[in-house]
Amino acid sequence: MNTTLSPALLAIVFAATPCLAQTTDRATSVKIDHIVKEQMLANKIPGVSLAVLRKGKIILLKTYGLANVEHQVPVKPETVFQSGSIGKQFTAAAVMLLVQENKLSLDDRISKYFPDVPATWKDITLWNLLTHTSGLGDYPPEIDLKRDYSEVELFASFKNAALNFQPGSSWNYSNAGYVILGILIRKITGEYYGDFIREKIFEPLQMTTARVISEADIVPNRAAGYRLVKGELKNQDWVSPSTNSTADGSLYFSILDLAKWDAALHTDRPLTAASRNKIWTAARLRDGTKKDYGFGWHLAEYHGRRLVFHGGAWQGFKTFIIRFLDTDLTIIFLANSWETRDFKFARGLASAFYPAFALPDVKTIPDLDPQITSLVRRGLMQVALRKPDEQLFTTDCRVAMLGTEGKQIAQALNAFSLPVAIIHSSELIEHKVANNRRLHRYLLTDIGSSLSLTLELTTDNKIASIKMSPL
Repeated sequence: MNTTLSPALLAIVFAATPCLAQTTDRATSVKIDHIVKEQMLANKIPGVSLAVLRKGKIILLKTYGLANVEHQVPVKPETVFQSGSIGKQFTAAAVMLLVQENKLSLDDRISKYFPDVPATWKDITLWNLLTHTSGLGDYPPEIDLKRDYSEVELFASFKNAALNFQPGSSWNYSNAGYVILGILIRKITGEYYGDFIREKIFEPLQMTTARVISEADIVPNRAAGYRLVKGELKNQDWVSPSTNSTADGSLYFSILDLAKWDAALHTDRPLTAASRNKIWTAARLRDGTKKDYGFGWHLAEYHGRRLVFHGGAWQGFKTFIIRFLDTDLTIIFLANSWETRDFKFARGLASAFYPAFALPDVKTIPDLDPQITSLVRRGLMQVALRKPDEQLFTTDCRVAMLGTEGKQIAQALNAFSLPVAIIHSSELIEHKVANNRRLHRYLLTDIGSSLSLTLELTTDNKIASIKMSPL
């Protein structure tokens, strides 16, 4: 069966449902409707749930489209979506609650709690795990996401993997680090991290539908996640129950749950002002350089506004939260499609309130060769880390990427919210063949800036050159 969004279905998808009292002006509300519908149409997103808050109070709450395409169930405020990595901020909050209770210190080395860690881990602290400065990376390649693992087995796999750098010397987004934080919470409290978060955060804040993912349990109002395969809508890929229950982003919640969370972040419960300040303080590396990431939050200052934000991407879902600290404005959206351009979507929503965030007028084109795009993304990540691989780059290009030219591109890329901006926000804007070389031009979209990158590829799929142009 060829499952696409039919005209009748699109009529349902684009029927926005306003919810609760709204105090945004009509012009802004209309802008938001236009932005949401444009993104849903461009990327075939079945459903979206959206909230805008001012000082923790909802000023706009809308839902769009379908939570379940097969049964044509519309999204509503109670619809439950998967969190993706937005869940990391709850793991970080749980750690800070233990710090508030003097049961942990951010300066504690993890070897204090896990004496059998490798010698190379001796300097890894809790702060390193929270800020992605531990040297750990993603799940090791031998981990099969469709197989169940115990916490002991996962931890053993992480310990066998080499560190990417000395702890505190650099930054690398690490799902493994947050999985370990969840294991640590059990070590300290005797409770599974999900139970601890439920008792200490979800229940006190009356986040009544927030919980750890479970495919076995009956979960009212659960949305389905989707992806596109050759333009056809498909259900999300299946992963094992253990993979969907770790502390790196395996939560369910509704837009109403997240509205309550945002309201709590304006108060001293459950997190004190001192804890919130630490969570939103940029990481400082050993050489004194700063990385704009706190504890489960990206940090930035764009167009004269300070903001903290994070996205989530997992199993056919994309999620995003932005908090403008100086104006107490928060924007949250939940979407049930892997194709959602989350940074682009979030920035478009921000522009409805702050025009300086407007997206560049650049047309994207269909990406008919995702394998090349995947290769390009790997290459850009290597350039950002100043580690171009000779298997991926021509000799001349590799030399250039290790030199001044590569340093400039790396600095521009590292100004983005890596690695998610590269992985989830790069879009093709041009493709042509010239002189037996293929030219691919991509648009990268972060919350406050955009970048055009043109890559030249050889016939054997090596990157021969990279040219950068700010937009």
